Amino acid sequence: MSDPTAEAELARLRAEAELAEARLQAAQARAALAAAEAAHAGSAPTPDAAATPDATAPDAAAARGSAPDPAASGPLSSDEVAALTEAYAFAGAALDLGALVNGEAVASAQVRIPLAMTNRHGLVAGATGTGKTRTLQLLAEQLSAHGVAVFAADIKGDLSGVATPGQPNEKLLARAAGIGQDWAAGASPTEYFALGGSAAGSGASRGVPIRATVSGFGPLLLAKVLGLNATQESSLGLVFHYADREGLALVDLSDLRAVLTFLTSDEGKAELKELGGLSSATAGVILRELITFADAGADVFFGEPEFDVSDLLRTAPDGRGVISLLEVPGVADQPTLFSTFLMYLLAELFEVLPEVGDLDKPKLVFFFDEAHLLFRDASKDFIAAITQTVRLIRSKGVGVFFVTQTPKDVPGDVLAQLGSRVQHALRAFTPDDARALRASVRTYPTSGYDLERVLQELGTGEAIVTVMGEKGAPTPVAWTRLRAPRGLMSPTPAAAIEAAVAASALLPAYGTSIDRESAREILTARMNAAHEAFAAAEAAKEKAKLDAEYAKQQAAIDKARAAADKKAQQEYERLLRRTAGSTRTTSRRAPKTPIEQILGSTSADTLLTGVIRGLFGTGRR
Repeated sequence: MSDPTAEAELARLRAEAELAEARLQAAQARAALAAAEAAHAGSAPTPDAAATPDATAPDAAAARGSAPDPAASGPLSSDEVAALTEAYAFAGAALDLGALVNGEAVASAQVRIPLAMTNRHGLVAGATGTGKTRTLQLLAEQLSAHGVAVFAADIKGDLSGVATPGQPNEKLLARAAGIGQDWAAGASPTEYFALGGSAAGSGASRGVPIRATVSGFGPLLLAKVLGLNATQESSLGLVFHYADREGLALVDLSDLRAVLTFLTSDEGKAELKELGGLSSATAGVILRELITFADAGADVFFGEPEFDVSDLLRTAPDGRGVISLLEVPGVADQPTLFSTFLMYLLAELFEVLPEVGDLDKPKLVFFFDEAHLLFRDASKDFIAAITQTVRLIRSKGVGVFFVTQTPKDVPGDVLAQLGSRVQHALRAFTPDDARALRASVRTYPTSGYDLERVLQELGTGEAIVTVMGEKGAPTPVAWTRLRAPRGLMSPTPAAAIEAAVAASALLPAYGTSIDRESAREILTARMNAAHEAFAAAEAAKEKAKLDAEYAKQQAAIDKARAAADKKAQQEYERLLRRTAGSTRTTSRRAPKTPIEQILGSTSADTLLTGVIRGLFGTGRR
């Protein structure tokens, strides 16, 4: 892997060598011109003429039709001005930035960026109020005019003026004339997007909604947004892996919360153990962060339909590139989410677009505003992912310009990938600011400027510029007075924005949110089924318990009944034993009445027999 510091030093040395070569060629050309003029005059200059060059030089210059010396009141010599003019005179198509400043603007020395080199990335930096937004607008307008699509985030809404023709005034026209700009008002084709918001007329965010699914956003970017540490970030990656393995679509934050809730529930604890490195405590921390994140309103950014980043690479019917503005005035309280969402779009472009190599012009130039928010408290893995994306996305036909306040906001590994640099004024109010300023100065090629002083003296709309030339080498440093944008340098009226959004061809595709079956619904159904199964099992267990109790009680009743029957039988047998001396017939005959007892006696029997015999005469027999 090459050393970025060594590459920067080599680039600086190449630039110095080219500058020295240009100076030598200019000196040789002037010597040849002097010799030719002397030969044409037929004699060498006389001693008197040589002794009074100041008196004759203006007349000679006037005779040759040359302009006054541009180095008369500036830090650069005429040779240096000529070298700079030649260094920025590119043969191919280029974006016009402005005119060289050497005390005063030098209209004949135009500073430009080769169009083919805008996919080699760049940096627009400067303190607040120095003109970064207008520079961004200028670059976007010219890229669009060359048929290149542009994406930019409009933090405060100021950039929306690119869609409306500018308003000329005396000061604007005088400035344009002074730097050689033929200014004319003009508007560029513009599409307005809102970060997860609704369509026109819905409040602060006006535009076609851009949404992302949680799965598409990925664990790395989400961990950055949630402020997770390395361990928690790794654990979040395991949760995404589990959801992917189980076919659980993570569409919005509620889906991810449902997965975490399931994994920490009684039903999902077994699944949690299978994941190895994920503890219940860590899952609980992530779950709490997600709830806080959603309560802050961030859940509107996640959902479907998911935005297709290829819709950013559109051109208007007249061939101009469409400028896509992400209107985000309503996310000032979510700056980390905003910057991370931009990184998501860039990563999606890297994944979706095919390899195209070096083109004559890029397909898309992506302006990454407020870049310092992206890199604040970023992990090493996150920085490595960004560096990799920026390094390789050039071959996909995409250029990236980071827009921030100071170069130190962007990591060195990322800065090493940037070819063009537009540095507005820097402030040095503290010792730390002074050290940062000196560090920035050391990153520039050697020049005729005292950059440590010049960077603090730049006026609004002025910048120190160095770009990557057509041969791949950096151009000399140029103090530049930038051109004025052709569009309105104030926000486009709200009514015009809402009308443009309502008429957008993308609104039918992205305007209405979709809520399909995803992890939340699947896990809810699964947990409901588990609860129903558990309830059925508990009911069966309770029934079995009742049945067992009933059987136990029935057995006790049967036992008691058997004992009672046995006791009764024993009592019966005891009574039998007591009456064992009498016959069974006698014992069972009913007692006789008194009449039966008299009639049954012997005396009664004799008496009756005598009576009967007397009555019937049987006695005579």
